[in-house]
Amino acid sequence: MNLPIAFEKKMRELLGAEFDDYIKCYEEKRLYGLRVNTKKISVEEFKKICPFEIQPIPWIENGFYYDGEHVQPATHPYYFDGLFSLQEPNAMTPANRLPVEPGDKVLDVCAAPGGKSTELAAKLQGKGMLVSNDISYSRARALLKNLELAGAENICVLSEEPAKLAAVWPEFFDKILIDAPCSGEGMFRREEDMVKDWVNRGPDYYSPIQREILEQAVVMLKPGGMMLYSTCTFSKKEDEENVSFILENHPDMELVPIDKERFKGLSDGFGYKETGRLFPHRIQGEGHFLALFHKKGEYENSSGEETSPKTGRKLSHGADDKEAKKRAKEAKKQEDLMKFLKNCKKDWDLDRIYIRDDQVYYLPEGLRTGLPLRFLRTGLHLGELKKGRFEPDQAFAMALKKEEYPVRLDLKEEDDRVIRYLKGETISLVHEEGPVKGWCLVTVEGFPLGWAKGSGMTLKNKYYAGWRWQ
Repeated sequence: MNLPIAFEKKMRELLGAEFDDYIKCYEEKRLYGLRVNTKKISVEEFKKICPFEIQPIPWIENGFYYDGEHVQPATHPYYFDGLFSLQEPNAMTPANRLPVEPGDKVLDVCAAPGGKSTELAAKLQGKGMLVSNDISYSRARALLKNLELAGAENICVLSEEPAKLAAVWPEFFDKILIDAPCSGEGMFRREEDMVKDWVNRGPDYYSPIQREILEQAVVMLKPGGMMLYSTCTFSKKEDEENVSFILENHPDMELVPIDKERFKGLSDGFGYKETGRLFPHRIQGEGHFLALFHKKGEYENSSGEETSPKTGRKLSHGADDKEAKKRAKEAKKQEDLMKFLKNCKKDWDLDRIYIRDDQVYYLPEGLRTGLPLRFLRTGLHLGELKKGRFEPDQAFAMALKKEEYPVRLDLKEEDDRVIRYLKGETISLVHEEGPVKGWCLVTVEGFPLGWAKGSGMTLKNKYYAGWRWQ
């Protein structure tokens, strides 16, 4: 690979005696990774059913290498079940290192295509709220698909500038992830086109963008909250200098040391031992930078209302009780919807049922509706009301566990009807499987694929057209 002379010079200065080892890594084969979706299946269970050879990624508990030159995991039914995501090994690190707990309010600022957001959703285990944003609307659409495929339910997906988010949600989030747009130096080995982009848009272009995003994220972070900043570049201007910028301009922000013992091969950042760098010649992956921040202070009042520690004013970004009761009242009027939900073995909070333009959503905990933001999704899309009849959505199916819906067709992995279903074809039932009337959840080895509607011994395919097997 022909690297820019200016880039080579910079890396020589950065790495010193290690530069030759770094250059040699360009002769090595690209590495491929997959990450187990622990919202749906445990790592141990996945290892038992995985149909191809995998090797553990040492610093990612649910991450594995696979042979991408001979194996295509994205064509296997388990991919369509959302049991795993495909992601570059080092790119798994930021979401892994952010200490998210069930019930947290979490923001992924630059979330597309969704690899990090799906891991954050798995950590939340359906509790709290995940807000996933990307300024590009087209990329946000891909982000939404990946979250719904993963069975994420407590989500909001947006396409907004961070400043607009900050105006609506000041001091709102417990945890924030910023995997910022960058010059991509750490990905040169994997994506040669990024070398051309670097020549046109290098660190000088991206650094101001990153600082603006960081500034807005600090505004949105609660006192006591944690924020992880990451890039896939080696540039100190985009990495350590941005860390300095935050620490100098926000005295309430402090660094939290990255656990180097846990992540073997993780190097200290330059000038900040608390930060971490992943170099491709030291670890089996591409390049990455990590900095974990903590916002000093904490607050909580007994009434449950949140106030700003700086101004003392009440923050009005949470859910509204009157609004919630109105939603519950409207939901109860929809008999077919109520009947469907009752058949599901889930504990529904009707205050969180939101009906808009006949579309039915299940809102995350604490989300206020009517916010002046460009949403692609507010919560789990349950389905649509058509002249009072409820039709469940694909996202609803993916968020369910097999035991949560009583009418199911469970197919074996090797059953040729699995691929036929994924292609959108009508499915015939054998004697012991039917007859089936009404809505049926199609599963593979117990993991949901989508909906079908039974009319006896056949199932009319309701698999989402945009997701079908190509």
